[in-house]
Amino acid sequence: MQFGKDMVLRLLIVDDSVEAAEAIVSGLRNSGIAVRPSRPENETELAALIGQQQPDLVLAAREARNVPLPKVMQQVDSTGKDLPVVVLLDTVDDARLLEVLSMGARSVILRGHTDHVQNVVRAEWADLEARRSLRRLESQVRETERRCDSLIDSSREPIAYIHEGMHIRANTAYLEIFGFESFEEIEGMSLLDMVAPGQVDGFKQLLKQLSKGEAPPPRYETEARTLDGSHFAAVMEFTPATYEGEQCLQVVLRRQEFDPELAREVEALRQRDQVTGLLNRATFLRALEDAVSDTAQNNAHHGLLLIEPDHYARLLQEIGLDASDELIAAFGERLRTVIGPDDVAARFSEHQFAVLTPNCDYHATSALAERLRAAFADHVLETASRSLNTTVSIGGVQIGEKIASVTAVLGKASQCVQSSIGVGGNRSELFDPGAADRAESERVEAWVTRIRDALDADRFLMNYQPLINLHGEPMEMYEAYLRMQGEPGELVQPLTFLQIAEEHGLLWEIDRWVVGKAIQVIGERLRAGKRTTLLVKITQASLQDESLLQHIEEQLARQNAEGRLLVLQLPESKVFTHLRAAQEFQARVARFGVRVGLEQFGSGLNSFQMLSHFDAAFLKIDRAFMEDLTSNADHQQRIREIAAKARELGKQTISEFVQDAASMSFLFAAGIDYAQGHFLAAAGPEMDYDFQ
Repeated sequence: MQFGKDMVLRLLIVDDSVEAAEAIVSGLRNSGIAVRPSRPENETELAALIGQQQPDLVLAAREARNVPLPKVMQQVDSTGKDLPVVVLLDTVDDARLLEVLSMGARSVILRGHTDHVQNVVRAEWADLEARRSLRRLESQVRETERRCDSLIDSSREPIAYIHEGMHIRANTAYLEIFGFESFEEIEGMSLLDMVAPGQVDGFKQLLKQLSKGEAPPPRYETEARTLDGSHFAAVMEFTPATYEGEQCLQVVLRRQEFDPELAREVEALRQRDQVTGLLNRATFLRALEDAVSDTAQNNAHHGLLLIEPDHYARLLQEIGLDASDELIAAFGERLRTVIGPDDVAARFSEHQFAVLTPNCDYHATSALAERLRAAFADHVLETASRSLNTTVSIGGVQIGEKIASVTAVLGKASQCVQSSIGVGGNRSELFDPGAADRAESERVEAWVTRIRDALDADRFLMNYQPLINLHGEPMEMYEAYLRMQGEPGELVQPLTFLQIAEEHGLLWEIDRWVVGKAIQVIGERLRAGKRTTLLVKITQASLQDESLLQHIEEQLARQNAEGRLLVLQLPESKVFTHLRAAQEFQARVARFGVRVGLEQFGSGLNSFQMLSHFDAAFLKIDRAFMEDLTSNADHQQRIREIAAKARELGKQTISEFVQDAASMSFLFAAGIDYAQGHFLAAAGPEMDYDFQ
């Protein structure tokens, strides 16, 4: 299971120790799992949290006294929900393990073993999502079957279901075309009886092939025979299906009222893209579905490649929109000259192409991707009026048992295309579930090189978003967002590269650049007569970095800038897990007037308790509470609580991600001090917001 940034684990922790629970949450977040935790103090709160918040997973300490483990299991059982319980143990032996498993726990976790906690949580969450997906699919299948049944009955096309050559279902249109009044008249009758005598031998051969499990032809031309003995030219279309849980064939029968050759030509045109002559998206998807099904059933191996021209928007500017079809046609023609006779190519979207290469392993798929890349890089495309040399980005998937799903295959191929584009283009990236480590290593190596190049060549820049004071006097305040410069006009978002930077020890260098740039901007604004407060994010890597403190001091002096105008932001979870270092860092930057704020505030189990140990200048509320704010009573209540407690402590609050006027009105009424978001102003390279 792939855990994306938009997936949030709703975790209920039953533990007497707040600190121990918070440590588990921080460890999971540090491993890349987005967690929304809750912790009951008693049995009443436990019942309320299970009923109202619908958690995904329960971590319950075996030795908890506030809410004993038997009470937890009893409460979970009484809900009737699929809610996994994992038991936290200080030590484990056979007796303890058997005891907790007999109570209904799905697994155990050894407290203090971070890797074990993360692995078990990931595994149980993945299993839960798999069970949920299966239930959704089963429900969808039942509903789809019901609707299909209704549609088949009402369809004007003659449709029947055949099992071992015999009729097991037929709609009214099918009965009428052959002259029957009710299904009882043909139930159990062979499909062979519906064929004219002159066509029987060929049709017998077809039925024998089908009985051996061979794939049915999509279209079979024959002569049908009605109940009164008359004949008519017909086309039968076969599709594998199930009826009442039994494997069978769906047969759609049509009268052949026109020239068969013309019909074939029309069908061929219907499957093609008119600009390139390649298959269209719908036809290609059917071929991909067949390939994925073949992989799942027969352990076959196929390759999928998605190909995009690099800098397509710039190419269009050069040749003009009126010549876009010529450009696409030229791409399609070049693609056709490179692929093999068995490969299936299509125009998959406006300027994206797809190739399905059957019965090949990773090396063959990778070799085809490289041939395609080189074919475009070394070739001049000819249109009616222009000659163009361009490159392509290629993303692919080696389709195998581990990724035998059309959605997963297309999703992973699309990710690989975007990654190839993000690294600069003229590159192919292939995901092979059987060799994921190799592919990941190559991808990471390319990104590390690019990050180092960006640091050396000063290829980072800032975008700025204003923060609006909801109650006091207007003042200039912006948050700075880091971006990496790609190709001209392209910006790379930090989520794309920060994780890799952290794993390779590059965060401290990025933090130095961010802070230095912020101080430079503050100084420039002061010299222009504008007193601008600037918020920037730094990472936990800088908390013990002596060079950053020296860098701040030097840059403030060089730019003649006020330290108070710089606010460094740290995530609440990182401060909690590095509290001593954060306290020392804050005390040392305070000597220069620099302030430190907390972002993602409220995401912890006891956020305000931490403020007794860390004097944050600003509290930026976790953006998760802004989701569906106008309709989510729990989020509204949480924001009111944070605003009220912050006022008591003399702290100023910030709500980001404001998307509409109703949310603004609520934040104003709740007493939030500052708001930011696209509803007010999007982030951009200029500081041009009118605060008056």
